[in-house]
Amino acid sequence: MLGVNSIEPGFPFSSPGQLESTPRVNAHVIIFSVPPFRLALSAGGGYTERTMPSLSLPALSRRAFTATVLPVAGALVRAAAPLERWAFLSDTHVPSHPTAEYRGFRPYENTMKVVAQLHQAKPDGALICGDLARLEGQLGDYENLKALLDPLATEVPIAYVLGNHDHRKNFLRVFPRHEGAQQVKDKHVVVLETPTVRFILLDSLFLVNQVAGLLGKAQRLWLAQFLANASARPTLLFVHHTLDDGDGALLDAPRLFDIVQPARMVKAIIYGHSHAYGFRKEGDLDLINIPAVGYNFSDNHPVGWIEARVTREGGEFTLHAIGGDRSRNGETTKLRWRAS
Repeated sequence: MLGVNSIEPGFPFSSPGQLESTPRVNAHVIIFSVPPFRLALSAGGGYTERTMPSLSLPALSRRAFTATVLPVAGALVRAAAPLERWAFLSDTHVPSHPTAEYRGFRPYENTMKVVAQLHQAKPDGALICGDLARLEGQLGDYENLKALLDPLATEVPIAYVLGNHDHRKNFLRVFPRHEGAQQVKDKHVVVLETPTVRFILLDSLFLVNQVAGLLGKAQRLWLAQFLANASARPTLLFVHHTLDDGDGALLDAPRLFDIVQPARMVKAIIYGHSHAYGFRKEGDLDLINIPAVGYNFSDNHPVGWIEARVTREGGEFTLHAIGGDRSRNGETTKLRWRAS
């Protein structure tokens, strides 16, 4: 395990304020509303045209704002402090039948427990890193997942990655709207820009209910072009599949590394799939393996989620274990991002 590790009790999230992005279509202007301020992004006296879809930025806690007032293109805006709190989940495997079990775990009930914890925690946002559905991405799987998440989604923005047990069309039928969705053929790709970091959610679903994953050439080309034109804002990539050379891993992982290693704004790749929890590096790039919510594959791995406190300089990642091996529950791993 790499990175600087320490054992600390996780502290609760504070209540979020409201921050939202409202697009002005055809006017090529994005208005950010941060009560009581409103800011139009402009440059050189004119509005800046955004080529990517407009985004709803996550709510930030009241403690996450400073009292500093900064001039931006002639406007005044209160600056956000460089700390955001996110919940990272993976492998919920919610079934169409709530009582379905695997290895003695009930994924529906586990997801319900985690959602209850997130209601209390009130993070700035939540990301689920694939394998949302039990095995084949049935409509009933997604309908049950949506029913579990809907009350939380009124308080916390939630974004989704697809994995090998998902079904893209069924997922999009139940979850049809995704702000920040990118135009990549036959892939569900999302970009979220926050005041502190950028999240890029990739799609490694290749064949439903087959283990291996694949980004594919079109998605890799899109990613390379996007990063070539992106600002230096610290960027975290999310992809479902593991990044090793196993037959069930991401088959084009080496090509992914070829793209992101020279893109110094990319600080980490976050993934699930293994139903394990851990940290390692590829060169100086951090790799973070999120534990599963639904069940583990081995008794020595936790079942649960990660509380992520991210800044422009690094992150602190605290394990919240609800089952499996809970010996590391509350453990915090601190990472400092690689230099830009």
